[in-house]
Amino acid sequence: MTHILQNDNVTYLIGDETVSTRPLAPYDALLCEFLNNLSSELRLWGEAAAYPDIMTFAFWCRKANIAKLKADFNDGKARLGLGLVFHITPSNVPVNFAFSFALGLLSGNANIVRVPSKPFPQIDIICAAIDRLFRSDKYSEIKAMTAFIKYEQSDEITGLFSANCNARIIWGGDVAIRNIRTLPIPERCVEIAFSDRYSFCVIDAPSVIKLDEAQLKRLAERFYNDTYLMDQNACSSPHLIVWQGEEKHVAKEIFWTAVHRTVAEKYQLTTVNALEKYTLLCHNAIDLRNITNYRKHNNYVYRVAIDSLPDNMDALRGKFGYFYEYDTNDINSITHIINTKYQTLTYFGLDKSQLLDFVVTNRLSGIDRIVPVGKALDIDVVWDGYDIVRSLSRIIDVR
Repeated sequence: MTHILQNDNVTYLIGDETVSTRPLAPYDALLCEFLNNLSSELRLWGEAAAYPDIMTFAFWCRKANIAKLKADFNDGKARLGLGLVFHITPSNVPVNFAFSFALGLLSGNANIVRVPSKPFPQIDIICAAIDRLFRSDKYSEIKAMTAFIKYEQSDEITGLFSANCNARIIWGGDVAIRNIRTLPIPERCVEIAFSDRYSFCVIDAPSVIKLDEAQLKRLAERFYNDTYLMDQNACSSPHLIVWQGEEKHVAKEIFWTAVHRTVAEKYQLTTVNALEKYTLLCHNAIDLRNITNYRKHNNYVYRVAIDSLPDNMDALRGKFGYFYEYDTNDINSITHIINTKYQTLTYFGLDKSQLLDFVVTNRLSGIDRIVPVGKALDIDVVWDGYDIVRSLSRIIDVR
């Protein structure tokens, strides 16, 4: 057992000040079973069904997916977890902490997870489900390896946790990561930082036009999940929409009408957020010289058409349903904007091999993920170019 920290300013949502740090093998059978049972708990809990991000996490944890990840991982090498992973999760993505915990657990590690200080019902629901599973003696070993904590920003507290970990995972903005990196970690500690990133979407116009009503509705809902669920705050949520193909004007009217309908049904736009979005439009109108038009679908959807892409396109970010649109007939024309800030490319109506070729042939320094519309927020074992489970485990070399 390792004594971690006693501090009146730290609230333990799960676990306590002592955490067992003896590692297990990645994808140990007990770990896989626990996550599958957590999936079942969440999918059967009626209150959880109201939150698509919880359902996405639960679906990810199901037995079939974990078995696939395990099969992909097995390479014949003997591995164990590193020991103790300290997770610092983002304040604006409620379910990120659960994915980070699951990845640390699958790596065979004990985990101390700092959850957002801001209250989110998703955190309460997931913690309650984990707590119920921990009441079973079957999972006493995992319980002893787990702590979920909450505290207000404190370099002192973060520094104490950092000084005792074997790996530190930081999810956050560039400034936050730089500040946390000033807090020392042990010499052999592994650090993975998931920093501020930029993402965009490419849509084939003719493919939108061909959709029937049911298919169009599904596309609009998937786009909604990528963007509005996190108010475009997630690093994988698109800000720029690149249109390809013929009859773009027709396709846009079809697509955005469907998106507006979906947003109006599902999204709660506050007055403050509506004002922020309008203020952003005013700033863009003053500062940008490449705007050719803009459209509003009530206050739910703002579309700013631009006729050129500046090299610092990643500085132009929407929020609460604010999108920049650019038309092209050759995706290679946008290579100049791609830098290390670019994370996810979502797509509809294009062949994924064509998009992979776009990244590889042009030797782009950015774009780590190419996923269909609707999959932008799906965290997986490979994220930001890291294979997280391999990064959080050590190879025992036997010759």
